[in-house]
Amino acid sequence: MATKRGDHRLTIQIAVAIVLAILTALLLPSVVAIGQDTTAESSSDQLVARANYVLVPLRLGGEVFLRLLKMLVVPLVIVSVMSGILGLGDVRKLGKPGLAAVSYYLITTVLAVFVGIILVNLMNPGGQAIDEDTKAELANSEASVKEKVYLAVAEHSGTTDDNVASIFGDDEYTERKNPGVSRVLENLVLMMFTDNLFRSAANMELLPLIFFSIFFAGLLTTLGSKVDLIVKFTHQVNEALMSFILLIMRFAPLGIFCLVAARFGQANVLGDFFDELRKTGSYSLTVLAGLAVHAFITLPAILYFFTHRNPYKFMFQMSQALLTAFSTGSSSATLPVTMESAVDEANVSKKSVDFVLPLGATINMDGTALYEAVAAIFIAQVVGADLSLSQQLIVAVTATLAAIGAAGIPEAGLVTMVIVLTAVGLPIEYMSLILSVDWLLDRFRTTVNVFGDACGAAIVEKTFPAEELIADSV
Repeated sequence: MATKRGDHRLTIQIAVAIVLAILTALLLPSVVAIGQDTTAESSSDQLVARANYVLVPLRLGGEVFLRLLKMLVVPLVIVSVMSGILGLGDVRKLGKPGLAAVSYYLITTVLAVFVGIILVNLMNPGGQAIDEDTKAELANSEASVKEKVYLAVAEHSGTTDDNVASIFGDDEYTERKNPGVSRVLENLVLMMFTDNLFRSAANMELLPLIFFSIFFAGLLTTLGSKVDLIVKFTHQVNEALMSFILLIMRFAPLGIFCLVAARFGQANVLGDFFDELRKTGSYSLTVLAGLAVHAFITLPAILYFFTHRNPYKFMFQMSQALLTAFSTGSSSATLPVTMESAVDEANVSKKSVDFVLPLGATINMDGTALYEAVAAIFIAQVVGADLSLSQQLIVAVTATLAAIGAAGIPEAGLVTMVIVLTAVGLPIEYMSLILSVDWLLDRFRTTVNVFGDACGAAIVEKTFPAEELIADSV
């Protein structure tokens, strides 16, 4: 593994790349407008066309880096989970860490939801008048908004809108029917199992891959010396993949610069992003405040209580993964970096990392759950619906379940947002109010998700047998 000194330098380089990318995006309209006739009627179209000459190579560079990270996710999840189980020697030792991991994820998600609900009630962002012109713009039908949401997620995840709809229970997408809570619960169970392992791998459906890896590795632990070759091969592939991650991360500053500059630059060139951000400023501030409370107070308090680690030092140790999460907007794509940082920088046991982090990248979505609760109540405030305590509890439960069912891909929370709104009878056409700023907020909530995963690995580490952790560190 890389030295810590080198890793710290890389973290600084990534941070600088993000700052330079944002500055590039802010300056892009002014630079491409040099020499352009601003009096022409088509000046706006010309500006966008000229900006595309810069944005296209940036998007290409960012997409290449993102795909390199995603390329490693499926083999890394399978091999790392199997390696972690095989390292225990006895599958029965998995019971306590497994229960601890699931309990941690469920508790922190519920806490995040309640933080969001408390803040949105206190700050009341939807109570600040939305002008009639803005409301008039929300003339989209329910079906068209759902289609926009599914297409947005499909574009970022590299799949089709039909696949996105089916993943979240909307099997009758063509008839525009809303999925309910019962369908979510049904899908959560079915998501654990697959009838085609290769199709799940191709679609990057991690939960069935994790369950297969746990069961298969558990079976191998009962076969003794007959499977020594498979066990040795699994450990060796795991080490090779981690070395591959370190190689890719050498190009992280350039890849992250391209990702951030392309996305921020596109929003800035179109010219309406900052107007939309001003319209939803109170809502965005509420979401960010909730994420800050969860990231800087709730999770650190839990981490310190169970491990006595300095949570803010731990946050700094995980900074490389957190910056990557902000840049990619995907906890799944960030998973290879999260695992490398947790082991090399934060000194979390590899056994705990191999088992906990792949599971966390799939089901631990604290930031997404908080955002969905805030967004639902914000929309209720805008339309003048006074949600009762029982209805807000329904929002809390539904947001928790929907977040667990959300894939670790950019903007997947938009799809599950439909479920939360319909659970309390709110009009989903008002999602148009938050679509324009969602891509930015998504980066912050993904960063919180990844930090929550890392805290979980450090906490669950304490439930592994002491002799296993000693052997793991040797």
